[in-house]
Order: sequence, then C-alpha cells, then structure tokens
Amino acid sequence: MTTVIEGFSNPAYQAVADAFAANFDNNDEVGASVCLTVDGETVVDLWGGVKDTDTGAAWDKDTVSVVFSCTKAATALCAQRLIDRGELDLDEKMSTYWPGFRGEGKDNATVRMALNHSLGLPAFREPLKDGAYNDWDYMVERLEAEAPWWTPGEKNGYHMASFGWTVGELVRRVSGKSLGAFFQDEIAGPLGLDFWIGLPEEIEPRVAPVIGFIPDADFVPTDFVKAVMSDKTSISHLAFLNSGKFYPNGREARAAEIGGACGVGNARSLAMMYRPLANGGTIDGYTLLSPERIEDMRQPSMETDRDQTLLIPSRFGQGFMLSMENQDLPEGNSAAIGEKAFGHVGAGGSIGFADPERKFSFGYTMNKMGGGILLNQRGQSLIDAAYGCLI
Repeated sequence: MTTVIEGFSNPAYQAVADAFAANFDNNDEVGASVCLTVDGETVVDLWGGVKDTDTGAAWDKDTVSVVFSCTKAATALCAQRLIDRGELDLDEKMSTYWPGFRGEGKDNATVRMALNHSLGLPAFREPLKDGAYNDWDYMVERLEAEAPWWTPGEKNGYHMASFGWTVGELVRRVSGKSLGAFFQDEIAGPLGLDFWIGLPEEIEPRVAPVIGFIPDADFVPTDFVKAVMSDKTSISHLAFLNSGKFYPNGREARAAEIGGACGVGNARSLAMMYRPLANGGTIDGYTLLSPERIEDMRQPSMETDRDQTLLIPSRFGQGFMLSMENQDLPEGNSAAIGEKAFGHVGAGGSIGFADPERKFSFGYTMNKMGGGILLNQRGQSLIDAAYGCLI
C-alpha cells in the first residue's frame, strides 16, 4: 500500500522529500512530519502516513505528537529569554532564585550547570510515586531533597527528565508564571506554534499516540540500554525507569507541564521555533533572543567522552544539544548536525535544530519510536538530505 504524503517541497529540496518517502518504504515509518526553513522561508513542509493505528486515521496537516526531549529546547528557550533580559544570571547560584535548592551538596550549583547537564541530578535514587511526573510540586520537593550524584559542575550527565523541573522551576520563580504559560505567552503564541508544554484538552483529538519501540533480532543494544537492563542502581536505569510510571499516551501526562519529556508539537512547530534562532534572533518583527545571546548559548558549555547517563561522548551548549557524531557506535547514539548548529533530539528519533551559519531550521516528528535516545536512520537521513541540498 502506497503511503499518502501531503504538503509541499521546493524542487531544490526534492532530496528531502525523497528521503521522507523512503522512510515509509524502507524504515518502517508509520506517521511523521518534516519541515525546513532557509533564510526564514519554508522550503519543505510534509506530513504523511497513519496517525493512529487503532483507527487508521491519517496523519494530517495539524497532527501533533509527544516530542519527548525536544521539549527541553523549549524549556531552555524560556530560561534564555529571562537571561537575555537580565532577570536570570547564568553564573548565579540556583538557590538565589530557588531558596529550597540548597544543602545535600547543592549549595554551589549554578544556573549554567542546570542548563548544561552538569548539575548532578540526572536521576532519583529512591522510587518516585505513581504519577510523579504529573505533579510539579512533588518533583520540585524531590529535587530539593536529592543529593547530587557528583559535585555540581565537575561532570556531565544527561538530565533526561529532571531538566524540566531544574530549569522549569527557575523560569517559574523568576517570571511568576508556570513553565507552560510562560512558553505560550512568550514563544509559542508570538511565533504561532502548535507546540505546548501542558496540552489543552481541546487539542487532544489531534494527537498521534506514541508507538513504542520493539527491538528485533538485528537490534544492537547501546551501553545505555545494557545499563538500564542490568544495573538497577545505575544512573542510566534510574533516569529512564524511575519515572513514576510515566505514560506519554495518557491525558494526565500530556496535560502536565513536563518540561523535560512531554511537550506536544509537530515538525512545523519545531522548525518555526528555531526559525528566528537561525536568522539573528528576530523574525517577522518579533525578537525571540538577541544575536549576542544566541551566539553565547550555542557555544560548547560541557563536553565529555563519557556522559554519566548516556554512557557515550556528549556535547551541550546552554540547554541545547550540539552535534554528537558517534556513528561508530550502535544506532541511537549519534545525532550529526552542522558544526555551528544547536537543537535537541527526542527519544525515539524526533529532532529540531537551528543552524545560524546556514540560516536553516529543521523539524522532524513521528509516532513510531526507534531505538536509542538520539537519532536513528529516519531522522538522520532527512538531515543529511537537507544539508546536501544546502551545499
């Protein structure tokens, strides 16, 4: 059966459209969307496949899905807006803004450490209650009580879900608004994004349910997967599985403001969120960030040969992933983007990013997850095709 693909693609970017179609033919894509902008203009906006395998409903123009850790970039942008205005200081102690964030070895932790994943709180040692991620105050209290896994600033370990509360609580305390409200008021609303941290109930019919990853006989487990499955005391295991039974297909989780893991959007919204960041910070008369803030936040802030959570080489700016070219490792360990690009992947393979050098922004979302925390062949093939068209 031929997959129906809709939308448009500039003829100069036909290679992206071809790669998108090939994902359905060759890479088990079920439903997905991809969007690119160049010099502020949309050059690809495609969607296709099946939105809901239970009903057979098609993925349409306005379909949205859980984008997992692509949400971290949205959360980081909220903090960067406050930094740009001088309301939040990168090198100020977290406790200056959040008095309860002290003790247990956290006294010298800074805002910068929260953004670059060196804060030392990637996981919780004791079990979280059922539905924990849906309870903002509970997660904040747990972070206040948790001792860091290392001295803050000395190591790097991907803060898989906790990033949403460590950074999000700073946004809440400094702005006086919840993370989701701040994001809507200052980013999603002005830019016209179909992207929410805390999904309104009226949008629920547009959501494509997540289809979990099921490994086949050819699956090669990453070191992260091995640690998750074999060591219940490891950061990897606790960061991934000590989640209070987080269930992204439930209304309660999508309604909650889970800033590290459960934003809902599509490729168009990701590409449009990054569009101003690829073009000096201002688009259509709206300034998202100053050029100086963009230049500073995209610089490498923390790099390591062995991320304490992901167990791979990792690179982060201030709240954003940088290119992680680990192609020599099993699939799911790599995300190769431009040398000066910055963005964020989502578990299973979604991604959004900006490349200011090329004035290029990109978004890709899907409902069927692939293996690994970073990219798989589907997203990487689209990125490679896009860069090939830009040369």
